[in-house]
Amino acid sequence: MTTLLIFCVLIGLILLGVPVAVAMGLTAVFTFISMGQADILTMVAQRMYASTTSFTLLAIPFFILAGNLMNTGGITERIFRFARALVGHIWGGLGQVNVIASMIFSGMSGAAVADAAGLGMIEMKAMKDNGYEWKFSAAITAASSTIGPVIPPSIPLVIYGYLTEVSVGRLFLAGVIPGALMGLALMVAVYFVSKHRRYPRDKRAAFREIWESGKGAALPLLTPTLIVGGILSGQFTPTEASVVACVYALFLGLVVYRSIRFRDLPNIFWDTLTHTIRIMFIIASAGFFGWLLILNRIPVQVIDGMASLSAHGSIVMLIIIFILLLFGCFLEGIAVLLITIPIFQKIIVHYAIDPVQFGVVMTLASMIGLLTPPVGMCLYAVSSITKLSIGELSREMWPYLTGIFLVLLAVAFVPQISLWLPNLIMGQ
Repeated sequence: MTTLLIFCVLIGLILLGVPVAVAMGLTAVFTFISMGQADILTMVAQRMYASTTSFTLLAIPFFILAGNLMNTGGITERIFRFARALVGHIWGGLGQVNVIASMIFSGMSGAAVADAAGLGMIEMKAMKDNGYEWKFSAAITAASSTIGPVIPPSIPLVIYGYLTEVSVGRLFLAGVIPGALMGLALMVAVYFVSKHRRYPRDKRAAFREIWESGKGAALPLLTPTLIVGGILSGQFTPTEASVVACVYALFLGLVVYRSIRFRDLPNIFWDTLTHTIRIMFIIASAGFFGWLLILNRIPVQVIDGMASLSAHGSIVMLIIIFILLLFGCFLEGIAVLLITIPIFQKIIVHYAIDPVQFGVVMTLASMIGLLTPPVGMCLYAVSSITKLSIGELSREMWPYLTGIFLVLLAVAFVPQISLWLPNLIMGQ
């Protein structure tokens, strides 16, 4: 009964328009007061502060800053030109370019909204100028931006690793193949939609054009190697890797390409600060909310409830995916992770589900949430740029959501898709 009451209050506050972080905090406060435990509220500040002091969480602002520096420093334009030379001739043309460019950019910034709002603006303008429908351009831009938090580096995987004490290096490696499969699924969807609607495509690029655009994008393309290679070789931690990514992006923008001026930096830092504050406030509030769940033994109650429904791990996995997708309709992706990880962490141990595989499953499921109304952050980011309604954008999104959902099921039920690479490189 307590479990039902807590989540009814939480969802009710969110539906009333209360910000997610405030809703989680108020739910915990209301619950403690209703249970006659108001004296526990003296611990609010301590619990919220303790939730944000992990060294691992320092990676979040630096990966956000790296993405902002690349968006401002002309790096995204170079990536787009290279992707266009590679795949612009396939049916869907710039739609295919959109996906490939997002896959490349995902190796530099772990935030989907940064991709949608930065690289996405370049992609959508080019598509509109070349005769693509605005709704098609917006839908594939929003869908492809969700690849960013799956292919390393990834802010959601950093948070998952922090909460579960799973190696962030293993999680990063585990996201590579699922992220590539997401891109492939989106490209297949773009191919069939574009062929049906007879959208334009580029002429096949000459080798010289591919070579020249590749040279222009060569230095940005080293970023994923720098980040992941440095972590795996033991040269630096994921947090230190995020700082290296920032320094490298700043060096490219200020010194190599000279596309960032010193007067641009205050706005870049301010945007990074505001985005970081939003995420860290959610994490702080979720820390207090998670403490409420643990004190009331809600994870144990949920495990017992699921065990009574099914003793089979695959059925439990389907139930978990359904819950994650349902939460994703109402909550921002990071909030979904912070609310559900304290519960699901104990469930996966009970059913012997690999925590690295499950981290990728949770991240993929939360990415679908970014594309589903009423609280789809990437939908809103693209909608604000294109002025398309959320309803119209959501209807156009179905082919791409279907592709991502199929990849989610594959990762959930074929563990080697996510575990093969980390096991190969880092051992069992």
